Amino acid sequence: IDSMYFLVGSNHAQTKHRVLKIDRTEPKDLVIIDDKHVYNQQEVRELLGRLDQGNRTKIGQKGSSGLSRAVLAFGIVGFVRFLEGYYIVLITKRRKMADIGGHFIYKIEDTTMIYIPNDSVRVTHPDEARYLRIFQNVDLSSNFYFSYSYDLSHSLQYNLTLLQRPYEQWSSAASSTEEEVHTQSKQDSFDIFEDEGLPTKVVYGLYNEPYYKYVWNGKLLERVKDIVHHDWLMYIIHGFCGQSKLLIYGRPVHITLIARRSSKFAGTRFLKRGANCEGDVANEVETEQVVHDASVMSFTAGSYSSYVQVRGSVPLYWSQDISTMMPKPPIRLDQADPYAYVAGLHFDQMLQRFGSPIIILNLVKKREKRKHEKILSEELYRAVVNLNQFLPPSHCIDYIAWDMARYTKSKLCNVLDRLSMIAENVTGVLRTNCVDCLDRTNTAQFMVGKCALAYQLYALGMIDKPKLQFDTDCVRLFEELYEDHGDTLSLQYGGSQLVHRVKTYRKIAPWTQHSKDIMQTLSRYYSNAFSDADRQDAINLFLQVYQPSEAKPHLWELPTDLYLHQTSTMAIPQDRRSYTLWWSEGVLSYLPVPYDEVPCEENMKKVKVKRMNQLDESIDIYTEFFKPYELTSFDDTFCIAMTNSAREFMPKTVGADPNPFTVRKPEETGKSVLGSKSSKEETVLQRKTAASAPPPPSEEAISSTSEDDSEEDREDEGTVSQRSTPIKLLTESGESSRTQEVFQHHMAKEPYGLNLAEFPSEDDLLIYQRFAHLGESQHRVERTEHINPANIICLEPVSRFPEDSIYAVLPPQVDKNSREVFESHVMTGQGQVRALCREDMLMYREYIKNRYM
Repeated sequence: IDSMYFLVGSNHAQTKHRVLKIDRTEPKDLVIIDDKHVYNQQEVRELLGRLDQGNRTKIGQKGSSGLSRAVLAFGIVGFVRFLEGYYIVLITKRRKMADIGGHFIYKIEDTTMIYIPNDSVRVTHPDEARYLRIFQNVDLSSNFYFSYSYDLSHSLQYNLTLLQRPYEQWSSAASSTEEEVHTQSKQDSFDIFEDEGLPTKVVYGLYNEPYYKYVWNGKLLERVKDIVHHDWLMYIIHGFCGQSKLLIYGRPVHITLIARRSSKFAGTRFLKRGANCEGDVANEVETEQVVHDASVMSFTAGSYSSYVQVRGSVPLYWSQDISTMMPKPPIRLDQADPYAYVAGLHFDQMLQRFGSPIIILNLVKKREKRKHEKILSEELYRAVVNLNQFLPPSHCIDYIAWDMARYTKSKLCNVLDRLSMIAENVTGVLRTNCVDCLDRTNTAQFMVGKCALAYQLYALGMIDKPKLQFDTDCVRLFEELYEDHGDTLSLQYGGSQLVHRVKTYRKIAPWTQHSKDIMQTLSRYYSNAFSDADRQDAINLFLQVYQPSEAKPHLWELPTDLYLHQTSTMAIPQDRRSYTLWWSEGVLSYLPVPYDEVPCEENMKKVKVKRMNQLDESIDIYTEFFKPYELTSFDDTFCIAMTNSAREFMPKTVGADPNPFTVRKPEETGKSVLGSKSSKEETVLQRKTAASAPPPPSEEAISSTSEDDSEEDREDEGTVSQRSTPIKLLTESGESSRTQEVFQHHMAKEPYGLNLAEFPSEDDLLIYQRFAHLGESQHRVERTEHINPANIICLEPVSRFPEDSIYAVLPPQVDKNSREVFESHVMTGQGQVRALCREDMLMYREYIKNRYM
């Protein structure tokens, strides 16, 4: 209606509704009323019916004067105001991208902005339309994600740690909010049988604050956060989300990749470098890979594994001047920081979120004819050394510097082998950086993720040893997922897709890839030179870093946005942190556990506890989402079109090994069989895995072999066509019929792997006769002795989880020798080293021989 907007929200089952009233008579203020009442379907229909009747000009008249539906939406992004009144941003189209434990993750496909004040009170401003265009330059349909029931701003470990805290902690926290729980309606908290004295199964529901660093609409919801019920608040993240299905002999395993881009110091490539005064760095992305057994969907009964990596710019005050119009502008240190104050703020954030150890993998160049990237390497090393001298030795920051670009040019070193060795020795959160944190960083993160994936599958009991090889269906699927991830993040920050991919560093990329790399480089240069400034303005306005006002200059009039992101330039900070005790209070006492996951008083304030009936729909995910008492559509329930290892990568020939951990020949992969000729030529080059191959050939050799292979393919196609032509013409003669028979046998050999027309050999017949004889005589044996099934069926558990499959398997017992090894390991950590025996020396010699010789 003209004076009010009504937002009616419901749960998925449409059994609970809430109503939000937005006043349209205020020209510049936002007035929202939330009655906090939960309506059922009948009540909300009656309410809307009364509103419709009450706002008609005459009783019984039907027309535009009553209540009319303005839009159907899936969530509120936020409220924003420029120079006139407020707008509301709504999600009008969504798409399911992933499923984690029954919690769906959606991608925003389309949004709409609705101006709240009506035309009678609207105060127009000439610059309003320009601000609106700048705000809409942030394409919300491009890589923004949300979930109704899963906190995407936190890692899986954090979300599950909250649920696994002891009952006593929640009961004490719940007692403080007891009055709030009881003042709510019966529908919202308990069922109708509570007053009858019947026993009710009570569980504690949790609602925790998001991690605002990775929330992109936090400022847009800030105005209404304390007014409306938290069910209306839906936080979105920006980055990447992808999920693929790995089929292991029919058993589904989902591999999910979630990348969260930081909303602090966010921007484009050359306009946002280094760090700001609060320790937030440019292009900071947290990538989490979640692996879980998809045959069980719930968190309580399923098996889940997660690994987190971080990328981000070098945490120093540095920049590059793009006004010179050079492809690689010189790196400039803007401000001296001898005590590593900004780096200390950044690593303090990491200690709070991830605990220790923090491992830095610095891929920046160390040797250059003209000092360019080396400036950053030297300064970062000094900063880490300075910060480490105040930390306890057991929690120091690990610093690994490796010039990846230099080793790529060398023919004696395999880059991916070296990255694999680094990944094997990493225990903790790895922070990877190069200059742009795009191409080199994505390849390094892929190799670390590949190593972590092997350990995740091993922990889930899917493989017998934590090792994965290239050119298997599993690694191909994971590589494709990581390349999509890298392309998306590169487009957001650099303006183009990845220039150097995993195939480039394996040195198996086809010659056509070089022209693609040149085009991506030109696209990146054009974007950085001409369109990045407009994108930066849009990001600043969307994140409300800049808020328009009549009293200050317009956004497009600012010569720089330095003062918007560096708050210390506008005001002198009152409490400056110590240079020696550079970490936050309380962080050090809980290490290696991250401070954010410690159940201390400060963290408990971020969590709201609510008593719920165990059978309530908001607790019972299965009932709400699958609706067992209604007819549901397969299109709605199974609408995630994810990559499938069996469909996309497994060979299509009959009799192929379905094991996704088997190394395939390039021509055997599913994509090369179904793909075009160009993809076939591209995969022909993948003859050997980079992890085990000798030094690769030069680019000229690669291009020549690809040409030779393509010519051979053309010759094979020609001979097949020549053979098949005379068969149709000469079917009357005996010779031609024999030719046809031979051809049919040849065709039968391709899918089945053997010639069906040939009679079995004598040896094969003898083996078969013995087998048949054993089968006949087996039933005649009189089984008088007692047979112990344990001697026949030996289930050896390989999983670290208590239930490996539908059969309950007990974990293996720790023997005495293993216990002694662990005790000596602990004693060594305490400084009590035992004398080395002969077995230790032999073991160490064997390790050196296998590793380095």
